[in-house]
Order: sequence, then C-alpha cells, then structure tokens
Amino acid sequence: MSLRSNDRQWGSVAKFFHWTVALLIIGNGIFGLCMDLAHGPMQKINWLALHKSIGLTVLALFALRLLWRLSERRPREDPAPRLQQIAAHTVHALLYLLIVALPLSGWWFNSIAGKPLQFFKQFNLPALAQANPDMTGFAQDVHEYLFWFLVLLLVAHVGGALKHHLKDRDNTLLRMLPFRRLRGDTPQGDR
Repeated sequence: MSLRSNDRQWGSVAKFFHWTVALLIIGNGIFGLCMDLAHGPMQKINWLALHKSIGLTVLALFALRLLWRLSERRPREDPAPRLQQIAAHTVHALLYLLIVALPLSGWWFNSIAGKPLQFFKQFNLPALAQANPDMTGFAQDVHEYLFWFLVLLLVAHVGGALKHHLKDRDNTLLRMLPFRRLRGDTPQGDR
C-alpha cells in the first residue's frame, strides 16, 4: 500500500488520518455522554480534562490531515448521479466544518466558564474568550448541538458508504478501508 493516494484509492497516510480522527471523534463523543457516570468530583474533573485533550488532538490531527490533503491528489470518484455527488460533497464539507467547530466550541465553552485548558497536563492553552458565567449555558448548548449535528452527518456519511458498498457494489468504501483490495483488482500472481 502506498503512502500517497493515487487516482484509484486513498494512500495509507490519508487512511490513517481518516480512521484515527473518526475513532477519536466517536470515542470522545461517547466519553462526553458518559461524564455523569464519574464517581465523585475529582474523577469527573479528570475525565473532563481527558475529553478536552482528545478534542484538541482531533483538531490538531485534522489540521495535519488538511495539510497532507493539499499536497496530494484525490482518487477519481466513481460515476454517480449529479444529485448524489452534490449530497456527498455537501456532507463532506459539513463534516470538515464540524470537525473544526466542535473542538473550538468546547474550547470556547471552557473559556467562557473561566476554566484552565491543559493539553494532557503538559501545557496550558490560552482562553478563546473572557470568562462570562452568564453565557456558560449557551456555550454548553452550542457544543452539544454541534455534537448532535455531527452525529447526524456521520450517520449520513456511513450510510452513503454502505449504500455504495452493498447496493452499488463500487469501490467507494473499499478505497478508504485499510488492507482491502479494490473490486476488479487481481492479486499479483493471478495476472
């Protein structure tokens, strides 16, 4: 498998970024929903700190992913109806927007609440806004609504990938899966 993408499939670096960011988002979302299960205030503080650090990691990895993406080509799209292509591009654009907006909204919420923000207890990050206790409820709502919108988009994204794989039987999903051969490819010894 090549590090770089080609006209047929995504390279291993693009796949690494895609799946690592996806797993971190899903895991951190579930983790965020489970915060109330913490046993005592110290555990909740530690869990929140970890949740924030994972969110910042997603933001950093996504920035690296975009930089990598600018330096390489993208695989050719499988033929599809125009409306389907527009829907896929719209979902991808909104996913990218929310992958940035969700951690930034959490950072903003943390800033509004007047709490320090540490990255895995290594260093502090600056506040994005002045502390404002009157706005913490609003900031929390923004963060949560963005999360649920991201969940809807992920369902659409996964649903589209599965539709391509199971109904259309094309390579859309296979070209992003690690260690999978594309349909129509033959092993080297069979040629």
